[in-house]
Amino acid sequence: MNLFSIAKRINRPLILDGAMGSMLQQINLKAKGTLWMSYANIESPAKVYEIHKKYINAGADIITTNTFRTNPAALKNFSKLRPEKFVKDSVALAIQARGNFPVLVAGSNAPAEDCYQEKRTLSKKELTYNHHKHIDLLMTAGSDFILNETQSHLDEIKIISQYCHKKNIPFIMSFFFKNDLKLLSGISLFEAVKFVLNYEPLAIGFNCIMPEIFKKVLSEIDENYNWGFYLNCGGGNYTDEIIKCGIYPKEYIKYVKSTLRKKPSFIGSCCGSSPNHIKEIKRLLDGRIKS
Repeated sequence: MNLFSIAKRINRPLILDGAMGSMLQQINLKAKGTLWMSYANIESPAKVYEIHKKYINAGADIITTNTFRTNPAALKNFSKLRPEKFVKDSVALAIQARGNFPVLVAGSNAPAEDCYQEKRTLSKKELTYNHHKHIDLLMTAGSDFILNETQSHLDEIKIISQYCHKKNIPFIMSFFFKNDLKLLSGISLFEAVKFVLNYEPLAIGFNCIMPEIFKKVLSEIDENYNWGFYLNCGGGNYTDEIIKCGIYPKEYIKYVKSTLRKKPSFIGSCCGSSPNHIKEIKRLLDGRIKS
């Protein structure tokens, strides 16, 4: 599967959607422990479906399943929730929202534990089970590929890359990194990128990074591989429980413009963003905003 042959055919980056969790917070839905906002798939599925539709209508070529916290590790304290059904129903909301639109569904696979947690508490065996199981469930439920989001621990990155390559599962590895351009596990960002490229990902991604930090790595990105980004648009700190928009669409587009010379394969937005951010990206790429 050459996902980004589509981008080459239409001569522009594919448009990824924006935030789901902070959008759900805006309509007063509450996080539920380690499930964070994925519980909305059960509690308010119509709202999740509606947000997927809004991103499609805004111009997204790819929508992301609300499965950032449907993985086995997150479900440990929720014994009544069967992972098979939970993931299947969650992915179904995105597939139903897609309908007949030519839109791809990315199955979101997050770090096993909190994505900003520097020290992992799970064993290698637990990490392996978590990712193998969640990836299998996402693909079985109908995801077109796996979007491994906010990954910043080399042990998990290895587990995911090796498994997807072995099973011929199309995947993107999207990295979160610190101000010093290192992952939370300590390895340098581009050393980790080099490792993942050995396993033939669809693309390398960078997400949940503040735009000013992302600027530090832009010049080092190699245009010879597919790459993309969806940056943090929230105000405050990464770890804030309530996420509010801090970078508005027109401001975000200034950052997006500065990346186009490096020929990204996909562009979206992350925490704190909305369909309005995606509309502005679409306007830019359609040539309705002067670049």
